[in-house]
Amino acid sequence: MSAEERAPLHLVSCAAGQRFARGVADALGVQLAPSRELWFACGEGKAEIQENVRGGDVYVIQSPICPGDDRSTYDRLVMMLHAVEAAALADAEWVTAVLPYYPCARQDKRKGRTREGISAGLVARMLEAAGARRVVSVEVHNEAIAGMFAPRHCLLENVYLTKHLARWLREQGLCGDTVVSPDVGGMERARRYAATLSASLAAISKERDYARANTVVRASLIGEVRDHDVLIVDDIIDTAGSMAAAIQELKAHGARNITAAGAHALLSGPAWARMGAIADQAEAEGWRFTVVGTSSVHHPDPPPWYREYAVEPLVAKVIRNINRRGSVTRLQEETA
Repeated sequence: MSAEERAPLHLVSCAAGQRFARGVADALGVQLAPSRELWFACGEGKAEIQENVRGGDVYVIQSPICPGDDRSTYDRLVMMLHAVEAAALADAEWVTAVLPYYPCARQDKRKGRTREGISAGLVARMLEAAGARRVVSVEVHNEAIAGMFAPRHCLLENVYLTKHLARWLREQGLCGDTVVSPDVGGMERARRYAATLSASLAAISKERDYARANTVVRASLIGEVRDHDVLIVDDIIDTAGSMAAAIQELKAHGARNITAAGAHALLSGPAWARMGAIADQAEAEGWRFTVVGTSSVHHPDPPPWYREYAVEPLVAKVIRNINRRGSVTRLQEETA
């Protein structure tokens, strides 16, 4: 153990998190701890860590959204709980759950209805109960989720991408003249990107029907985008219905080239078809359209209009600084 480390560092990966975990391990220059995941015929599963982690600083890595994997998001969450408990029962000194995408983050409050759960808090309590002392996640949907953890037992480390992703977008020529929030609730995020990129700011005001999933009743533009290259920033792009509507609204107001960037490009169900139709429209009309996601959700063999930004190096630095009791905030504010 280095004199700087609070305890010897161990990285453990669940099966669905292997790709992300290897990227983190490579960035740290360490090996993944040997482990295995078993699923029984009845649907139950278990996780086993195959090296001594007693007294160690253990980071259990899982990808809750994993396109191409046959298991459900909830299967992967439960396997993460099994692995966290395995580390805790193996007498690790510190156990941290690393979830690039926080499951159920959008279920963070009751949206006008009384008989539904607040599942973001349920996930927090389950991770605490399994033995996690800390959870590392990227761009959590609502910062208030940190308050759903009991700080004497478990902390949420929310990793912000703004400075790092904005720099990459500039390097790729995708930053645009104007940053747009696809809804008023995301204005603070868009404002941070606009400030970092020295760009102007606009927003789409959306009226949702919360009685139906992923349903927007109407949208209108606040700000000026005519003859501007536009960067739309969001945290989650799921079925892409809202994003597609926002793009059409921007084109109707005279926007030129458009980049749609999401910290978590889930791209579920009709999302690929919706974004593909816009890509076809852009090609036919002679303007550039790009969708940017991060490696929090990896899509194998994406089309040319999709670009992925790797967050593993940043997460690796966060893990290193936690292990060495350094500043995580400073890492997220780095611009060079």
